[in-house]
Amino acid sequence: MNQTAFRAALLNPDLPAPAGVVGPGGTPAGRRFSVYRNNVAVGLTDALRQSFPVIRALVGEDFFTALARDHLRAHPPTSPLMMFYGADMPAFLSAFAPAAHLGYLPDIARLELALRQAYHAADATPVAADRLRGMAPDRLMVARLHFAPAMRLLRSDWPIHAIWMANSRGTPPPAATVGEDVLILRPEFDPEPYLLPAGAAPFIAALQAGRTFGEAFDAADAFDLTATLGLLLAGGAITDTD
Repeated sequence: MNQTAFRAALLNPDLPAPAGVVGPGGTPAGRRFSVYRNNVAVGLTDALRQSFPVIRALVGEDFFTALARDHLRAHPPTSPLMMFYGADMPAFLSAFAPAAHLGYLPDIARLELALRQAYHAADATPVAADRLRGMAPDRLMVARLHFAPAMRLLRSDWPIHAIWMANSRGTPPPAATVGEDVLILRPEFDPEPYLLPAGAAPFIAALQAGRTFGEAFDAADAFDLTATLGLLLAGGAITDTD
């Protein structure tokens, strides 16, 4: 028996127990292996349930369980740390035929994955709001902003913020199928998704890419700069300027 065969059998219930798996008395331990295999699948499925609660709410428990088992076969864990398991879920859902009619599902998975990543990101001390507000306009235009490791920017052709809120906070479902841009911030201990003002995402993306404040502003369409900066400051997203 080798590790490749053991792993393949462990993740696929259609395969028999690998040769060489024996009990204490040296007899074949196929039944014990089946129990172990089932426990592994249940544990990993539960990990996905915890990581993607909105996906689970959208598709239902039975569908999610089947989805999780297929995901396990396609993307087995690559790390002993369960905080990393499920990173392939957005790509998996993009190619998962049974959910093809739910076009928003991969982006909801991206949002839930980003929330989990933000939760585990390193802490950072936000810059004092007065430091940014006190900058002379010409100095501000050439400044580059640095952001907290927990900050995540997501852009979608679907109303992902409204869908997430409806299925996690009980707000009304989206009234129209319009794209939404979401900024994930962690002002305290738990990350939160915030709906960005229209047009603000290109500005923030340019700042993340290292462009100056003035360059980022010129790269964006018309948007509410005051509301965008207010959100970044209130959410503790800006950690430094240079």
